[in-house]
Amino acid sequence: MVLMTLVVSCTGRQPEEILKQKLDSVIAVEFRANEPGGSFMVLKEGRTIWSASYGLTDLNTGEKFTSASVANIGSISKTFVAYGILMLERQGLLSLNDSIARFFPDFVNPDIAGRVRVVHLITHTSGLPDSRKINDNPEFYLTAGDAENFAPLKTTDTLEFEPGTGWKYSNPAYNGLALIIEQVTGIKWQTYITENILKPSGMVNSTITDGAWPDSGVAHGYSRNTGVYEEDDYGEFPTFTASGNGGVWSSADELAKYVTALENCTFTDCETINRSMEVWNFSRWAGPEPSSQGLSWVITGGNDSGSSRCIEHTGSQGGFRAHLMMYPDEKITVIWITNNGKTYTPQIRKVLKEMKFIF
Repeated sequence: MVLMTLVVSCTGRQPEEILKQKLDSVIAVEFRANEPGGSFMVLKEGRTIWSASYGLTDLNTGEKFTSASVANIGSISKTFVAYGILMLERQGLLSLNDSIARFFPDFVNPDIAGRVRVVHLITHTSGLPDSRKINDNPEFYLTAGDAENFAPLKTTDTLEFEPGTGWKYSNPAYNGLALIIEQVTGIKWQTYITENILKPSGMVNSTITDGAWPDSGVAHGYSRNTGVYEEDDYGEFPTFTASGNGGVWSSADELAKYVTALENCTFTDCETINRSMEVWNFSRWAGPEPSSQGLSWVITGGNDSGSSRCIEHTGSQGGFRAHLMMYPDEKITVIWITNNGKTYTPQIRKVLKEMKFIF
């Protein structure tokens, strides 16, 4: 009986070993030991079934990328900001249905501020145009924070579409949400998220920038230019200091802790977390396609689509790229972070589908 159990156990794990080999074979060839790198992780039911890291975090020091290497995760940061808003709503301190005029009474056109709701900022459905002149004034946006990046939206006189009827991705919307957290709590939004989400989740090595460059213990971002990798992060790429849209720095290891915290409802109640991972119901939706937008998360697949339901968010800033994907039905999580300006989701998804870990 003991021998039979052992054989079944080994046979059950064989697909995971094949998956690991296939993922290694398609990802490893993308990296060189002396170039920028990244860290990759696939979990099933909370267990790490594939973890691999390649290349360097810093071309000057030669430090190797590992699953513990802290790098900028770009717009995955928005999920933390969104949970901050949702937690404040849970406490009765604001409502997703509040007009942003409550928090920004200095809009040039008060009627527009009155029509845009907090939920519209979270779901990229506000219709507020991104009126920042980043290309015309890159020097300013190299150091401009959340307030400076949101300020141009206050001059809006014409919406691109009526709030809640269409979708257009907006970075400054999340700068505004960060400012709302500060207004409601009376403290820096970075402090609020650190104390109420990062620390309870065990993400003790993750950080959120607040103007200053994290000059030690983190990866640098790089972009390839005429065959040579050049640094592309603070000082080179504008809007890095506008941290509400992409200021969280974390690692593959700690993003795995974030997923565990979400699954266990560690930092807020399960109702709030489940609500965040459902497509928001827009009663006046007029987009050409059905919305896939949750409360910061994008939700695809499931139902009768023939593909696995996926709750995900990407990150892209300077030379950093990142992706966090959760497949709740299959209990699969995919995490990767790179500092070479490249993305790897198509290769990973292809292998996972071929091996029927997802559909």
